[in-house]
Amino acid sequence: MPGIVIVGAQWGDEGKGKATDLLGSRIDYVVKFNGGNNAGHTVVIGDEKYALHLLPSGILTEGVTPVIGNGVVVDLEVLFQELDALTARGVDVSKLRVSANAHVITHYHRTLDKVTERFLGKRQIGTTGRGIGPAYADKINRVGIRIQDLYDENILRQKVEGALDVKNHTLVKIYNRRAIEVDEIVDELLMYAERLRPMVADTALELHEALNDEKIVLFEGGQATMLDVDHGTYPFVTSSNATSGGAATGSGVAPNRIDRVIAIIKAYTTRVGAGPFPTELFDESGDYLRETGFEFGTTTGRERRVGWYDAPIARYASRINGVTDFVLTKLDVLDGLDTIPVCVAYDVDGVRFDEMPVNQSDFHHATPIYEEFPGWKQDITGCRSFDDLPKNAQDYVLALEKMSGSRISAIGVGPGRDAIVVRHDLVD
Repeated sequence: MPGIVIVGAQWGDEGKGKATDLLGSRIDYVVKFNGGNNAGHTVVIGDEKYALHLLPSGILTEGVTPVIGNGVVVDLEVLFQELDALTARGVDVSKLRVSANAHVITHYHRTLDKVTERFLGKRQIGTTGRGIGPAYADKINRVGIRIQDLYDENILRQKVEGALDVKNHTLVKIYNRRAIEVDEIVDELLMYAERLRPMVADTALELHEALNDEKIVLFEGGQATMLDVDHGTYPFVTSSNATSGGAATGSGVAPNRIDRVIAIIKAYTTRVGAGPFPTELFDESGDYLRETGFEFGTTTGRERRVGWYDAPIARYASRINGVTDFVLTKLDVLDGLDTIPVCVAYDVDGVRFDEMPVNQSDFHHATPIYEEFPGWKQDITGCRSFDDLPKNAQDYVLALEKMSGSRISAIGVGPGRDAIVVRHDLVD
């Protein structure tokens, strides 16, 4: 049975929860394999709207086991806030599994994230300030705290002491902040240990056995391709691998257990934070897309930067991830437009680039080369089959499919859970 990866194909906020919902009760496990609570997704079920930040979206689907994999950095305060909020709304969260090898975000990670970003001034990356980057830095520097460390107080204290030895010098001598006490951090983490204990598991083994038992496992990436620390618009990226390859390292499941890669892509483009964005709009069209698409961050509330669909980025995402299927979301946001430009290539100092430039400077100076498509000026939120869509909407989708490198298997036509058009099954 398949291991299926879902990733964002742009800079995030593409609506990955829509694809997870589409698979629904057919899947047995949903695994978050990277990131932390620095990005969120909104899931609409009937009249209820759920904003998730750290938890896998599968926690809302009855019968699905949600898993936080080893590649995630976990803010325990946020974790239990989300669990309590869902429980208060009648959602059963008892099946959540958390990898013993996942790293923990502490108070000092959040503090360093905020003061470092402010210190950068005009060179700010656009971090959310939630401690994600510093937690991953500690992981790579081998001074991180893992979930399993909460169950050996001596080891936990030694690791916190080691981490704070250098960090307190940085906070006091460079940033003029107070030193953080070891006991403060140890007490904070131990406060969550017993409540967390029933959720902690060898999730890599559990997922391996689930696949052997012919269960369907869905690996859900946080952030998106263009924010991947290796393959994104570095340094304006996240601190983890948000592409399909990260599903293997971030879950402990071997890459040959992954059968399908589904990439979520908007019918236009958005991003949050600093960094190059060739199709970005600063005019009335941008205002229209932002307001109509409600382009404000689920986690931060920040206005998203908006632009037209970028086909070279779609092709790049298809290649980097090995995309088998695209899910095109928010097509309905374009309902009111007379014409819809699509970026088909870039101009960089008079040189045409049909693919994304490998050189960061070239991409930063790229200007889009557009092809215009006629709009449909009709409400498509009630469409449930491809034939229901207006002819111009069908033509737009088919044009994007041809230039994006993989088939478009499903199309989001509204915010509702069932507002989707399916062209190809995402499992069979």
